[in-house]
Amino acid sequence: MNKVLIIAEAGVNHNGDMAIAMQLVDAAAKAGADYVKFQTFKAEDLVSRSAKKADYQVANTGNDDSQFAMLKKLELSEEDHLILIEHCKKNKVKFLSSAFDPSSLDILNAMGMELFKIPSGEITNYPYLVKVASYRKPVILSTGMSTMEEISAALDVLLKNGLSKKDIIILHCTTEYPAPMQDVNLLAMQTIQKEFQVEVGYSDHTIGIEIPIAAVALGATVIEKHFTLDKKMEGPDHKASLEPKELKAMVAAIRNIEVALGDGVKKLTEVEKKNSLVVRKSVHYAKDLDAGHVIGNTDVSLKRPGSGFPASKLSDIVGKKLSKAVKTDEMVSPEDLIE
Repeated sequence: MNKVLIIAEAGVNHNGDMAIAMQLVDAAAKAGADYVKFQTFKAEDLVSRSAKKADYQVANTGNDDSQFAMLKKLELSEEDHLILIEHCKKNKVKFLSSAFDPSSLDILNAMGMELFKIPSGEITNYPYLVKVASYRKPVILSTGMSTMEEISAALDVLLKNGLSKKDIIILHCTTEYPAPMQDVNLLAMQTIQKEFQVEVGYSDHTIGIEIPIAAVALGATVIEKHFTLDKKMEGPDHKASLEPKELKAMVAAIRNIEVALGDGVKKLTEVEKKNSLVVRKSVHYAKDLDAGHVIGNTDVSLKRPGSGFPASKLSDIVGKKLSKAVKTDEMVSPEDLIE
Protein backbone atom coordinates (compact mmCIF):
# COMPACT_ATOMS: atom_id res chain seq x y z
CA MET A 1 0.00 0.00 0.00
CA ASN A 2 1.00 3.64 -0.33
CA LYS A 3 2.39 5.48 2.67
CA VAL A 4 -0.29 6.32 5.22
CA LEU A 5 -0.66 10.05 5.84
CA ILE A 6 -0.28 10.62 9.59
CA ILE A 7 -1.69 13.85 10.98
CA ALA A 8 -0.61 14.75 14.50
CA GLU A 9 -3.51 16.83 15.75
CA ALA A 10 -2.20 19.59 18.03
CA GLY A 11 -5.59 21.28 17.78
CA VAL A 12 -5.96 23.73 20.65
CA ASN A 13 -3.57 21.85 22.93
CA HIS A 14 -1.23 24.87 22.77
CA ASN A 15 -3.59 26.56 25.27
CA GLY A 16 -3.12 29.86 23.43
CA ASP A 17 0.61 29.83 24.21
CA MET A 18 2.92 30.03 21.19
CA ALA A 19 5.83 28.52 23.12
CA ILE A 20 3.73 25.40 23.66
CA ALA A 21 2.59 25.45 20.03
CA MET A 22 6.22 25.47 18.88
CA GLN A 23 7.02 22.56 21.18
CA LEU A 24 4.10 20.65 19.72
CA VAL A 25 5.59 21.11 16.25
CA ASP A 26 8.90 19.81 17.55
CA ALA A 27 7.23 16.76 19.10
CA ALA A 28 5.26 15.93 15.94
CA ALA A 29 8.40 16.17 13.83
CA LYS A 30 10.40 13.95 16.21
CA ALA A 31 7.60 11.37 16.20
CA GLY A 32 7.75 11.15 12.39
CA ALA A 33 4.28 12.53 11.63
CA ASP A 34 3.63 13.87 8.15
CA TYR A 35 1.54 16.84 9.32
CA VAL A 36 1.01 18.74 12.53
CA LYS A 37 -2.47 20.22 12.55
CA PHE A 38 -3.83 23.22 14.45
CA GLN A 39 -7.24 24.94 14.41
CA THR A 40 -8.00 28.29 12.80
CA PHE A 41 -11.01 30.28 13.97
CA LYS A 42 -12.36 33.55 15.23
CA ALA A 43 -14.45 32.88 18.30
CA GLU A 44 -16.86 35.65 17.26
CA ASP A 45 -17.54 33.85 13.96
CA LEU A 46 -17.62 30.36 15.38
CA VAL A 47 -19.87 30.36 18.42
CA SER A 48 -22.52 32.52 20.05
CA ARG A 49 -21.67 34.10 23.38
CA SER A 50 -24.41 32.09 25.07
CA ALA A 51 -23.39 28.66 23.71
CA LYS A 52 -22.75 26.05 26.37
CA LYS A 53 -19.73 23.84 26.50
CA ALA A 54 -19.88 20.18 25.52
CA ASP A 55 -19.99 17.74 28.44
CA TYR A 56 -16.38 16.66 27.87
CA GLN A 57 -15.29 20.32 27.80
CA VAL A 58 -17.02 20.93 31.13
CA ALA A 59 -15.39 17.81 32.57
CA ASN A 60 -11.93 18.94 31.44
CA THR A 61 -12.11 22.71 31.97
CA GLY A 62 -14.91 23.33 34.45
CA ASN A 63 -18.14 25.22 33.96
CA ASP A 64 -17.06 28.68 35.11
CA ASP A 65 -17.05 30.21 31.62
CA SER A 66 -18.85 29.88 28.28
CA GLN A 67 -17.72 28.02 25.19
CA PHE A 68 -17.05 31.44 23.64
CA ALA A 69 -14.76 32.49 26.48
CA MET A 70 -12.92 29.18 26.39
CA LEU A 71 -12.34 29.34 22.63
CA LYS A 72 -11.35 33.01 22.69
CA LYS A 73 -8.35 32.07 24.82
CA LEU A 74 -7.35 29.42 22.27
CA GLU A 75 -7.28 31.54 19.10
CA LEU A 76 -4.13 31.76 16.99
CA SER A 77 -3.50 35.04 15.17
CA GLU A 78 -2.46 35.27 11.53
CA GLU A 79 1.04 36.12 12.68
CA ASP A 80 1.03 33.02 14.89
CA HIS A 81 0.12 30.92 11.86
CA LEU A 82 3.00 32.30 9.81
CA ILE A 83 5.45 31.65 12.64
CA LEU A 84 4.22 28.07 12.99
CA ILE A 85 4.40 27.48 9.24
CA GLU A 86 8.04 28.56 9.21
CA HIS A 87 8.79 26.45 12.28
CA CYS A 88 7.24 23.44 10.54
CA LYS A 89 9.45 24.00 7.50
CA LYS A 90 12.56 24.08 9.69
CA ASN A 91 11.51 20.85 11.35
CA LYS A 92 10.55 19.13 8.08
CA VAL A 93 6.97 18.47 9.09
CA LYS A 94 4.05 19.90 7.13
CA PHE A 95 1.69 22.48 8.61
CA LEU A 96 -2.06 21.91 8.49
CA SER A 97 -5.02 23.58 10.15
CA SER A 98 -8.76 23.10 10.26
CA ALA A 99 -10.72 26.29 9.65
CA PHE A 100 -14.07 26.73 11.37
CA ASP A 101 -15.44 29.80 9.58
CA PRO A 102 -15.30 31.32 6.06
CA SER A 103 -12.81 34.09 6.88
CA SER A 104 -10.46 31.53 8.42
CA LEU A 105 -10.69 29.45 5.25
CA ASP A 106 -9.58 32.46 3.22
CA ILE A 107 -6.71 33.11 5.61
CA LEU A 108 -5.41 29.57 5.19
CA ASN A 109 -5.85 29.66 1.43
CA ALA A 110 -3.95 32.97 1.23
CA MET A 111 -1.14 31.37 3.22
CA GLY A 112 -0.74 28.74 0.52
CA MET A 113 -2.47 25.84 2.23
CA GLU A 114 -2.29 22.89 -0.18
CA LEU A 115 -4.73 20.65 1.68
CA PHE A 116 -7.96 21.47 3.50
CA LYS A 117 -9.24 19.46 6.45
CA ILE A 118 -12.99 19.81 7.02
CA PRO A 119 -13.86 19.20 10.67
CA SER A 120 -16.83 17.00 11.54
CA GLY A 121 -18.94 19.89 12.77
CA GLU A 122 -18.97 21.54 9.33
CA ILE A 123 -20.24 18.57 7.32
CA THR A 124 -23.77 20.05 7.11
CA ASN A 125 -22.47 23.62 6.59
CA TYR A 126 -23.04 23.73 2.85
CA PRO A 127 -21.85 27.34 2.26
CA TYR A 128 -18.62 26.35 4.01
CA LEU A 129 -18.27 23.26 1.80
CA VAL A 130 -18.90 25.30 -1.35
CA LYS A 131 -16.14 27.69 -0.34
CA VAL A 132 -13.69 24.86 0.35
CA ALA A 133 -14.46 23.29 -3.02
CA SER A 134 -13.90 26.64 -4.77
CA TYR A 135 -10.19 26.49 -3.95
CA ARG A 136 -9.86 23.36 -6.13
CA LYS A 137 -7.46 21.78 -3.64
CA PRO A 138 -7.47 18.31 -2.03
CA VAL A 139 -9.86 17.85 0.87
CA ILE A 140 -10.02 15.56 3.89
CA LEU A 141 -13.59 15.32 5.19
CA SER A 142 -14.17 14.16 8.77
CA THR A 143 -17.54 12.52 9.46
CA GLY A 144 -18.02 12.41 13.23
CA MET A 145 -21.70 12.66 14.28
CA SER A 146 -22.76 11.99 10.66
CA THR A 147 -25.17 9.61 8.98
CA MET A 148 -24.47 8.03 5.61
CA GLU A 149 -27.09 10.36 4.11
CA GLU A 150 -25.28 13.41 5.48
CA ILE A 151 -21.95 12.17 4.17
CA SER A 152 -23.53 11.61 0.75
CA ALA A 153 -25.01 15.10 0.73
CA ALA A 154 -21.71 16.74 1.74
CA LEU A 155 -19.83 14.76 -0.88
CA ASP A 156 -22.38 15.84 -3.47
CA VAL A 157 -21.82 19.52 -2.58
CA LEU A 158 -18.06 19.15 -2.96
CA LEU A 159 -18.38 17.30 -6.27
CA LYS A 160 -20.84 19.79 -7.74
CA ASN A 161 -18.60 22.72 -6.86
CA GLY A 162 -15.34 21.77 -8.46
CA LEU A 163 -13.83 18.72 -6.80
CA SER A 164 -13.59 15.14 -8.01
CA LYS A 165 -13.52 11.96 -5.95
CA LYS A 166 -9.77 11.66 -6.40
CA ASP A 167 -9.45 14.98 -4.53
CA ILE A 168 -11.38 13.76 -1.48
CA ILE A 169 -10.53 11.48 1.43
CA ILE A 170 -13.30 10.71 3.92
CA LEU A 171 -12.40 10.01 7.55
CA HIS A 172 -14.56 7.85 9.77
CA CYS A 173 -14.73 9.39 13.25
CA THR A 174 -16.57 9.08 16.56
CA THR A 175 -16.93 12.51 18.13
CA GLU A 176 -16.42 12.05 21.84
CA TYR A 177 -13.33 12.77 23.95
CA PRO A 178 -12.35 10.10 24.68
CA ALA A 179 -14.42 7.88 22.39
CA PRO A 180 -15.64 4.64 24.07
CA MET A 181 -14.44 1.48 22.35
CA GLN A 182 -18.00 0.22 21.89
CA ASP A 183 -18.81 3.34 19.86
CA VAL A 184 -15.81 3.22 17.50
CA ASN A 185 -17.50 0.98 14.87
CA LEU A 186 -14.29 0.80 12.86
CA LEU A 187 -15.84 -1.32 10.11
CA ALA A 188 -17.98 1.70 9.18
CA MET A 189 -14.83 3.07 7.54
CA GLN A 190 -14.97 0.23 5.02
CA THR A 191 -18.70 0.81 4.54
CA ILE A 192 -17.95 4.42 3.60
CA GLN A 193 -15.29 3.32 1.14
CA LYS A 194 -17.58 0.79 -0.55
CA GLU A 195 -20.54 3.14 -0.70
CA PHE A 196 -18.78 6.24 -2.03
CA GLN A 197 -15.76 4.75 -3.81
CA VAL A 198 -13.29 7.20 -2.28
CA GLU A 199 -10.15 6.83 -0.21
CA VAL A 200 -10.89 6.56 3.49
CA GLY A 201 -9.10 7.13 6.77
CA TYR A 202 -9.76 7.43 10.46
CA SER A 203 -9.77 10.33 12.91
CA ASP A 204 -9.23 8.79 16.32
CA HIS A 205 -10.39 10.01 19.71
CA THR A 206 -9.93 6.78 21.69
CA ILE A 207 -7.43 6.30 24.49
CA GLY A 208 -4.23 4.60 23.31
CA ILE A 209 -2.88 3.71 19.88
CA GLU A 210 -4.38 0.32 18.99
CA ILE A 211 -7.43 1.63 17.12
CA PRO A 212 -5.56 3.79 14.58
CA ILE A 213 -3.18 0.88 14.00
CA ALA A 214 -6.16 -1.41 13.39
CA ALA A 215 -7.63 1.19 11.04
CA VAL A 216 -4.50 1.06 8.89
CA ALA A 217 -4.77 -2.72 8.71
CA LEU A 218 -8.37 -2.24 7.51
CA GLY A 219 -7.37 0.12 4.72
CA ALA A 220 -7.08 3.62 6.18
CA THR A 221 -4.89 5.89 4.06
CA VAL A 222 -5.01 8.78 6.56
CA ILE A 223 -4.77 8.68 10.35
CA GLU A 224 -5.45 11.72 12.51
CA LYS A 225 -4.74 11.62 16.23
CA HIS A 226 -4.73 14.28 18.95
CA PHE A 227 -1.51 14.73 20.89
CA THR A 228 -0.27 16.92 23.70
CA LEU A 229 2.90 17.62 25.63
CA ASP A 230 1.25 16.45 28.85
CA LYS A 231 -2.19 14.92 29.42
CA LYS A 232 -2.38 16.65 32.79
CA MET A 233 -2.32 20.12 31.23
CA GLU A 234 -5.39 22.30 31.58
CA GLY A 235 -7.61 22.42 28.50
CA PRO A 236 -10.49 20.63 26.73
CA ASP A 237 -8.60 18.02 24.69
CA HIS A 238 -5.46 17.05 26.60
CA LYS A 239 -6.89 14.03 28.42
CA ALA A 240 -7.94 12.32 25.17
CA SER A 241 -4.58 12.99 23.51
CA LEU A 242 -1.32 11.08 23.15
CA GLU A 243 1.86 12.26 24.77
CA PRO A 244 4.98 12.53 22.55
CA LYS A 245 6.32 9.05 23.33
CA GLU A 246 2.95 7.50 22.55
CA LEU A 247 2.69 9.46 19.31
CA LYS A 248 6.11 8.21 18.26
CA ALA A 249 5.10 4.64 19.09
CA MET A 250 1.91 4.98 17.03
CA VAL A 251 3.81 6.31 14.01
CA ALA A 252 6.35 3.49 14.24
CA ALA A 253 3.61 0.87 14.51
CA ILE A 254 1.76 2.27 11.50
CA ARG A 255 4.93 2.26 9.41
CA ASN A 256 5.44 -1.40 10.35
CA ILE A 257 1.87 -2.23 9.36
CA GLU A 258 2.38 -0.54 5.98
CA VAL A 259 5.29 -2.86 5.25
CA ALA A 260 3.59 -5.93 6.71
CA LEU A 261 0.43 -5.55 4.60
CA GLY A 262 2.42 -6.35 1.44
CA ASP A 263 0.86 -6.75 -1.99
CA GLY A 264 -1.78 -9.36 -1.15
CA VAL A 265 -0.24 -12.09 -3.35
CA LYS A 266 0.30 -15.34 -1.44
CA LYS A 267 3.76 -16.60 -2.37
CA LEU A 268 6.89 -18.15 -0.92
CA THR A 269 9.12 -15.35 0.32
CA GLU A 270 12.89 -15.38 0.14
CA VAL A 271 13.22 -15.85 3.90
CA GLU A 272 10.77 -18.76 3.76
CA LYS A 273 12.65 -20.58 0.99
CA LYS A 274 15.65 -21.39 3.18
CA ASN A 275 13.42 -22.29 6.12
CA SER A 276 11.22 -24.60 4.06
CA LEU A 277 14.21 -26.92 3.50
CA VAL A 278 14.68 -27.15 7.24
CA VAL A 279 11.12 -27.60 8.47
CA ARG A 280 9.44 -29.49 5.61
CA LYS A 281 9.89 -33.25 5.19
CA SER A 282 11.10 -35.44 2.39
CA VAL A 283 11.11 -39.20 1.82
CA HIS A 284 13.77 -41.25 3.66
CA TYR A 285 14.42 -45.00 3.90
CA ALA A 286 12.98 -46.55 7.04
CA LYS A 287 15.31 -49.59 6.93
CA ASP A 288 18.30 -51.10 5.13
CA LEU A 289 17.18 -52.37 1.71
CA ASP A 290 18.92 -54.44 -0.98
CA ALA A 291 19.30 -53.59 -4.65
CA GLY A 292 16.28 -54.76 -6.66
CA HIS A 293 13.91 -54.42 -3.72
CA VAL A 294 10.48 -53.06 -4.60
CA ILE A 295 9.68 -50.20 -2.23
CA GLY A 296 6.61 -50.69 -0.04
CA ASN A 297 4.85 -48.32 2.32
CA THR A 298 6.76 -49.56 5.37
CA ASP A 299 10.13 -49.14 3.65
CA VAL A 300 10.05 -45.37 3.72
CA SER A 301 9.36 -42.60 6.23
CA LEU A 302 8.90 -38.84 6.12
CA LYS A 303 11.57 -36.82 7.90
CA ARG A 304 13.32 -33.50 7.79
CA PRO A 305 15.05 -31.96 5.88
CA GLY A 306 12.84 -31.18 2.95
CA SER A 307 15.55 -31.08 0.27
CA GLY A 308 14.75 -34.49 -1.24
CA PHE A 309 11.57 -36.00 -2.66
CA PRO A 310 8.84 -33.94 -0.94
CA ALA A 311 6.35 -35.71 1.30
CA SER A 312 3.65 -34.97 -1.27
CA LYS A 313 5.46 -37.30 -3.74
CA LEU A 314 5.46 -40.36 -1.46
CA SER A 315 2.95 -42.26 -3.61
CA ASP A 316 5.22 -41.81 -6.66
CA ILE A 317 8.04 -43.69 -4.92
CA VAL A 318 6.13 -46.65 -3.51
CA GLY A 319 6.26 -49.51 -6.06
CA LYS A 320 9.60 -48.44 -7.58
CA LYS A 321 12.57 -50.89 -7.67
CA LEU A 322 15.92 -49.99 -6.10
CA SER A 323 18.96 -49.77 -8.36
CA LYS A 324 21.33 -50.23 -5.39
CA ALA A 325 21.40 -51.11 -1.73
CA VAL A 326 20.42 -48.30 0.65
CA LYS A 327 20.75 -47.62 4.38
CA THR A 328 18.26 -46.61 7.06
CA ASP A 329 17.68 -42.85 7.28
CA GLU A 330 19.21 -42.11 3.87
CA MET A 331 17.25 -39.61 1.81
CA VAL A 332 15.65 -41.15 -1.28
CA SER A 333 17.40 -39.98 -4.45
CA PRO A 334 16.25 -40.28 -8.09
CA GLU A 335 19.42 -42.29 -8.84
CA ASP A 336 18.24 -44.99 -6.38
CA LEU A 337 15.18 -45.83 -8.43
CA ILE A 338 14.58 -47.93 -11.55
CA GLU A 339 11.60 -46.86 -13.63
